[in-house]
Amino acid sequence: MTISKLYDLASLATSKGRRKLVVAVAEDEDVLRAVKAASEAGITEPVLVGDKAEMKKCAEQAGFDISGFERIDITDKQSACIQAVKLIREGKADILMKGLVNSGIFLKAILDKENGLLTEGLLSHVAFFESPYYHKFFCVTDAAINIAPDFNDKTAILKNAVNIYHRLGIDLPKVGILAAVETVNPKMEATVHAAMLVAMQRRNQIERCLIDGPLALDNAISAEAAHHKGIISEVAGDVDILLVPDLNAGNILYKSLIFLGGSVTAAVVVGASVPVVLTSRADSEKSKFLSIALAAAME
Repeated sequence: MTISKLYDLASLATSKGRRKLVVAVAEDEDVLRAVKAASEAGITEPVLVGDKAEMKKCAEQAGFDISGFERIDITDKQSACIQAVKLIREGKADILMKGLVNSGIFLKAILDKENGLLTEGLLSHVAFFESPYYHKFFCVTDAAINIAPDFNDKTAILKNAVNIYHRLGIDLPKVGILAAVETVNPKMEATVHAAMLVAMQRRNQIERCLIDGPLALDNAISAEAAHHKGIISEVAGDVDILLVPDLNAGNILYKSLIFLGGSVTAAVVVGASVPVVLTSRADSEKSKFLSIALAAAME
């Protein structure tokens, strides 16, 4: 099916069959509301790991009857994360989700070299947005994991995002490499990295996408702004993926789109053996639900 809106992710996920979702430290009312919605939509079947008594209280507040689902009683948050990861490793679940736990503790369990979910790739955060001011959904990466990515990291982050588009049935996503300016300046590393990534794509070192950059944000999302700057590009004004220079830029853009731009969002962490839903407490119930749908649609 063709995806034109973020809510189409739910239909795509449902068409692929119900997935097992394990929630680490599941005693969170907002998370359980999203899990309830995903379960009722036929997207996932939850496995809840955490403090059983607290889970029950939160579920009651969320109007979610969890008595028919598997629940594993572990009160220590670090141990709960380790157990959730173990279930993934044992093939007993398909998607991992963070509940009421610090991201550092959660990610530590994923990154454990002996018992985690590491692959040969790089973990990165991919956030999809639907904005009232843009003509299609798009994604921003990386806004949550990699603080100051070097060129090799950026290449991996870009490939992770492109791979998601392919898994969603979009064969040739357009990638804009963001910087403060649209010209290559040796003193501005982000612009040099952008030019290198463009060259790699043109030489088929990065496949099945179109890349342009460096692009300032206005030129990336507005064909009119690009035209005024004399930029001739298949990407400018029609981007699918915005690759940011570092986490600071990505996080500021992410939160600006939500809190000032009125965007709807769905986000996952990729690069592990399964999709990881890592939402913040500030994310809406709708965002949490769509993030689960995105993870399931990728499977």
